[in-house]
Amino acid sequence: MLSKARHIIIGIIDFFHIPFKRIIPTQTFRYLACGGSNTVLNWVLYSLSFNILLHRQDTQFVYGIIISAKVLAYIIAFCISFPIGFILSRHIVFPESNLHGKVQFFRYAVVTVTFIYLTYLLIKFFAFALPMVRADISYIFVMVITAILSYISQRVYTFKIHKEEE
Repeated sequence: MLSKARHIIIGIIDFFHIPFKRIIPTQTFRYLACGGSNTVLNWVLYSLSFNILLHRQDTQFVYGIIISAKVLAYIIAFCISFPIGFILSRHIVFPESNLHGKVQFFRYAVVTVTFIYLTYLLIKFFAFALPMVRADISYIFVMVITAILSYISQRVYTFKIHKEEE
């Protein structure tokens, strides 16, 4: 079933890649398609969780711990989009990687957490160091910077091809 789904997804992505074949390599286009789709999924899940599931209300847990609706919606969306992002990266974007799945998953988690932190730092940098730049424009720069660095780190670290010793 996974190989059939993989074949269908690759077929769809590669169909839309045809007009861009001369300017964007296949792997990069697949990364953009999978990453972009997963980002949209994350946003939809966040929005549904925040507005419908949580009704924009903070949630109280045991021992009086209160988690804001925004943070809990982020956690819910992350718990769904994180494994989907890993599966898409592993099976669609970087299927040639011969690292063990557990190693890939650990590395993917490390890179993801690193980029969550980097995104926060870049947003702070743009807000304080360049306050004259609009927040939405700044965030576009943050997204582009993190997308490029994330692709490079996934390619050379998380899903690299381990050369067999002879």
